[in-house]
Amino acid sequence: MVTAYVFVTVVTILANAAIAGADFARARFVLANSAAVEVPRSWLPWLGALKATGAAGLLLGLLGVPGVGIAAAAGLVLFYVGAVAAHVRARVFATMVFPGGFLALAVAALVLGVAR
Repeated sequence: MVTAYVFVTVVTILANAAIAGADFARARFVLANSAAVEVPRSWLPWLGALKATGAAGLLLGLLGVPGVGIAAAAGLVLFYVGAVAAHVRARVFATMVFPGGFLALAVAALVLGVAR
């Protein structure tokens, strides 16, 4: 169980750190996707900060602060539920796999963190 928790959490950390970096860099695919779901460009730094904070919290959880890790995973779950809802609201289903994938990682990290 510990191996699964560490693996899933590390993958979740790396994925969220990478997408936060893309948000901060205003990557073309981020701009296109945010425009499609009607998220203002001015929100991108804040959204990136939330993702980066979630990744940092998960890292702290791995380093021995389990309450912070669980809170970070729960926060990422809520964040990505909102992202999926934004895609559904805007009827942008072609790129739903991305927030859905991030949501699945966050849920797995949360479940494994609580079970640990």
